[in-house]
Amino acid sequence: MYDKDNVFYKILQRQIPANVVYENDVCLAFHDINPTAKVHVLVITKGCFVNLEDFVENETPTNVQKFFQSVAHIAKKLKISESGYRILTNTGRDAGQEVNHFHIHIIGGERL
Repeated sequence: MYDKDNVFYKILQRQIPANVVYENDVCLAFHDINPTAKVHVLVITKGCFVNLEDFVENETPTNVQKFFQSVAHIAKKLKISESGYRILTNTGRDAGQEVNHFHIHIIGGERL
């Protein structure tokens, strides 16, 4: 069950500031406040989805496609497409998901 008392929902509502790098109708991308690499950007869905499974099962196919196309676009915008990057999402407690709002980490800008 989605809980609107999470940090990403509050960022979407502009209750908490974020260093935004990209936004469209399906996602918001911003720099991670605790980066693990030179480039570390979070891409969050604008919908209220808990994790990847919830997102792909309950979002429209068009918006799922647009979200992942946005991830690729953001990597190009960050100038890490040619050198390479990692995308990561954690689903559930055992995977280390800390915020129960579906999001992707784009990590790169250096050898990982």
